[in-house]
Amino acid sequence: MTVEEKYHSSMTPTERRAAFSLAGIFSLRMLGLFLILPVFALYAEHLEGTTPVLVGVAIGVYGLTQAFLQIPFGLLSDRIGRKPVIIGGLLVFALGSAVAASADTIWGVVAGRALQGSGAIAAAIMALAADLTRESQRTRAMAVIGMSIGMAFAVALVLGPVLDHWVGVPGIFWITAALALGGIVVVAFVVPTPQRSTFHQDAEPVPGQFGRVLRNLDLLRIDWGIFTLHMVLTAVFLAFPLLLRDLGLATAHHWWIYLPVLVAAIGAMVPFVIIAETRHMMKQVFLGGIAVLAVAQLGFYLFKASLIGLVIALFLFFTAFNLLEATLPSIVSKVAPADAKGTAMGVYSSSQFIGAFLGGLVGGWVHQRFGTAAVFLFAFVMLSLWLAVAWGMTPPRQLSTRLLPVGDLTPDQKEAVAGQVAAVAGVEEVVIVQSEGVAYLKVDLEALDEDALAALAVEKA
Repeated sequence: MTVEEKYHSSMTPTERRAAFSLAGIFSLRMLGLFLILPVFALYAEHLEGTTPVLVGVAIGVYGLTQAFLQIPFGLLSDRIGRKPVIIGGLLVFALGSAVAASADTIWGVVAGRALQGSGAIAAAIMALAADLTRESQRTRAMAVIGMSIGMAFAVALVLGPVLDHWVGVPGIFWITAALALGGIVVVAFVVPTPQRSTFHQDAEPVPGQFGRVLRNLDLLRIDWGIFTLHMVLTAVFLAFPLLLRDLGLATAHHWWIYLPVLVAAIGAMVPFVIIAETRHMMKQVFLGGIAVLAVAQLGFYLFKASLIGLVIALFLFFTAFNLLEATLPSIVSKVAPADAKGTAMGVYSSSQFIGAFLGGLVGGWVHQRFGTAAVFLFAFVMLSLWLAVAWGMTPPRQLSTRLLPVGDLTPDQKEAVAGQVAAVAGVEEVVIVQSEGVAYLKVDLEALDEDALAALAVEKA
């Protein structure tokens, strides 16, 4: 098979095994974090020392430890290897789950959840996925992992109330500990071991690029967006389960609401994602999603005594949430410099997890000080602020990230190859990283000459 044929080929069996096994590990860990989301506010009322603020901290504190440790753990995996870091992180996650399961005070659960977040393996998983896939297939592998996270969230909302009825919240924590230990078995025996691990700027943060990324106003707007989105998500689930309980719906039956609403919402958001991507209306759809999310908060507040009203507001909430969760990473990919995507995504992910923590902390304080319904007004204010911040964003160009293997190059060859690649129709930006033997590209897929680009691919030595 020629280099050009390899560039156009589909994923190999090893690449597929890597993508799906790593997606399984990632999603099971996220499932463990999300399973308590729809039930913990109700369970925590029976724990010693509980206050609404501490309930919020217990739900969101994983985000604080995750945010501060995920980038250092990713950098550590460059030094000692991906699998040791992932296995170590899963052990810490399992320990945190056991601590939370054994706790009979709210502070014990806070400690367990903080430990869960300390098993911050996201960056190491992404780096391992990059090690195990060719440049031409890496985007597909990352997409598989990304979709698995969304599935984990949806499954958690439906499965959480069911498991709470069967085994209780402590049982849920024990199940998550078992899932983490099962993940270690998958890492050891199912995930392929790379022949060598190298640094990948598309999948890992580069410390020297943080200043460059943090000075990009459009990227900062996106970071503020994912921060706000997960702040609101955490705050909403401090209050919404209580509304369902107050309307007479038993916790074990809350999935009756979540399942059909989630399915309908996912179906409703897909056309908007397609419109955003194919009709070049990303900004309009994006701003519309924020506005609908804000309207949903007013719906929760105004119809808190009506089950039908809450269901309609929840449908709007999940439709807009899923839409924004799908489009935000796409916008990061379009806006970030070609060779700084890994750094941009690192800052983006940290913003997401800090948002989850502050959503629990501030949402819990609002609940304690002003009552359950006030949490939704707090979320409305935050979303209105996000809408104002996002309004001035530059409409993102319809560009995609592409990686091209260019082999080992001398400085003179690097300049010549960069010129050849830049001359290919549809290529908008070229950055060659000699140490990786890779050209990082921004391309317009509608205008891209795929064959001409593939002809420039060079097998790395």
